[in-house]
This record gives sequence, C-alpha cells and structure tokens, in this order.
Amino acid sequence: MELQLENGTTSFFFFLQDALKKGSGGYKKVAEAFGPDILQDDGHVDRLKLGRIVFSDAAKRQLLNRLLAPYISSGIFLEILKLWIKGHKVIVLDIPLLFEAKLDKWTKPIVLVWVDPETQLRRLMERDNSTEEDARNRINAQMSLDLKKNRADIVIDNSGSLQDLQERFSEVLSRVKRPLTWTEFWLSRDGALSAFLGVIIGVLVVKKIF
Repeated sequence: MELQLENGTTSFFFFLQDALKKGSGGYKKVAEAFGPDILQDDGHVDRLKLGRIVFSDAAKRQLLNRLLAPYISSGIFLEILKLWIKGHKVIVLDIPLLFEAKLDKWTKPIVLVWVDPETQLRRLMERDNSTEEDARNRINAQMSLDLKKNRADIVIDNSGSLQDLQERFSEVLSRVKRPLTWTEFWLSRDGALSAFLGVIIGVLVVKKIF
C-alpha cells in the first residue's frame, strides 16, 4: 500500500499484506503450509490467528519467514524501482523486522520509533485485543527496541501522544529531505539520467571528432 506525504515526495509501504493477499503466491504457500484454520470465512488470511501461531512457535515462525521472504523482497524491489523511475525524492519503508531480516544494510537512514517496554506491551494488547501472553510472545520473538535503538541512525520517542509523534516525524522528515550529497545524487533518478545523457553526448562528440 502506498501513502503520499508532502507533495507526493514520500511513500510508505506495507508488504506483509501484499504478500498474503488472497490468490497471491505467498497466500497459496502459507495456506498450504498452515492449513485452512488460518483462513477467515471469506478466504482471506486471518493475520491475528497466524500471528498467534508463529509468535508462540519459533519453528513455525522460521517456516513463515522462508515462505514469504522471496515475495516480500521482490515486492520491495519492484515498488522502489517504480518510485525511483517516477522521481520520488524520499521512499520510506515500514519494516518491523528490518534487522532480523538483515535488510538494514540496504536502507539509509534507519529511523526507529521507540517506546519503553511497558508501553509497548500495553499498546500491543490494546491494538490487537490480545492477551498479555500473546503480546509478550510477539514482542519476545523480535529483537528488543533497546537493541534496535543502538543500531538506528535516528530514534523517535513515541512515549507521548499521537500529535507528539506526528511532530517528531515531521522533524525527522525535514532532516531526511536535506539536499543530497553527490553520492546520493548519482544514485537518484536525476543523477542516473544526467550520467546517461553525459554518456550519449560523449559518444556523439567522439563520433564527430573521428
């Protein structure tokens, strides 16, 4: 899913939903591996039920990761490529398991939204209407936010209100949208087009000379 922010220059993506979309390759693999019990009456994957299964069983969690990893990574690559071609200046990837999936080496900067453990547990229980045990299983199956905090480039403290979070995010977005360094420019669409035109002009000049 894509969300346009500030003049369409920034986009968010949520790939797990796409990978589990009814009828997709990932959907078929997961439904075959975990059986019909994880499906809702309309045939869609019950993500809360699937989550309870995989976050309480490390082997099944690893199985799910193996099944979905190819679909998620290819989806990320294709969406980034499309936005790069369109000339988007900033692309934001929402990846909760960024470090666990070892995708952190492909993203820059890494922004972590952090809360204290007690708040994280309470909010997760409220969001999913889950028991404390289910919520703790989900949290314990991931790298702790404190460990991620040490590996992130930018940390947003989300202990306050939603308005506080929006204000902090706007500040971070302004930092991320600073003028590009030369390295970043040549990796952008404009930089690639400039390099391509430079090569074409160079070839034409050489042909004219000789």
